[in-house]
Amino acid sequence: MSDQAIAIDKRSGQFNGALLERLRRLGIALILPASIIAAWHLTAVSGRVPAYLLPQPLEVLNWLVRLVSTGELQRHLSTSIARAGIGFALGVSAATVLGVLTGYLLGWRRVVDPTIHALRTIPGLAWSPMFILWFGIGESSKYALIALVTFFPVYLNTMAGVAGVDRKLIEVGRVNRLSGLRMMTRILLPASLPSYFVGLRQSMGIAWIVLVAAELMGASSGIGFLLLDGQMTGRPALVMACMIIFALCGKITDIAISTIARHVLAWQDTLHTGE
Repeated sequence: MSDQAIAIDKRSGQFNGALLERLRRLGIALILPASIIAAWHLTAVSGRVPAYLLPQPLEVLNWLVRLVSTGELQRHLSTSIARAGIGFALGVSAATVLGVLTGYLLGWRRVVDPTIHALRTIPGLAWSPMFILWFGIGESSKYALIALVTFFPVYLNTMAGVAGVDRKLIEVGRVNRLSGLRMMTRILLPASLPSYFVGLRQSMGIAWIVLVAAELMGASSGIGFLLLDGQMTGRPALVMACMIIFALCGKITDIAISTIARHVLAWQDTLHTGE
């Protein structure tokens, strides 16, 4: 057998091994959801819980199929994704800039950080009436609410990441005559990226949570609006279908951010690196 054939067989074996490992992990991850669905089905069909309180999984699946086949899911989901994405982008952009500044400049931190921590304790929903007064019931108020709640996790993690950079790294940068913007881009930002990505994942999850409240502010489309419509018209299967859609959207976006983080932070030598 030629060296080329041996190399091809080796790559094929590595690919098959990686595929089997991914399937094994997927199977492990699906154990708990499958158990929950099984318990849900047994409880629903037993008749102990009224159907208007707990619909059967098949009813929820029928609603999902109906939403896809009629095009309603695509229309409402695209609206919700746009709202979550724009609000998330606005909040993350402001949090990144302010987090880097407060983490790097002690004087700036003493002035800004206490106020931000005070604002952070105000529930996001408490801002809704004010945003409606300031921005109306259009899209702007929804973007503002999502941007606000996604701001704080990214800000806190970015500030903590920058402020917690090893002093020795900063001294090395100063020895190499790095300062200001070059110090931030060469030393501070790369060293704070692990903390930054944690903030991104937290903020993305919060964005989907608050999206429901945002879409209650005079919305006529979106998954949150569809969920409220199901609740108001007594269709629990539709409500649970919307909950599942939210869960899938949150999981998909979390996987996307985690995948980006894994590639960007490939230089890290951590406990599970290479697993």
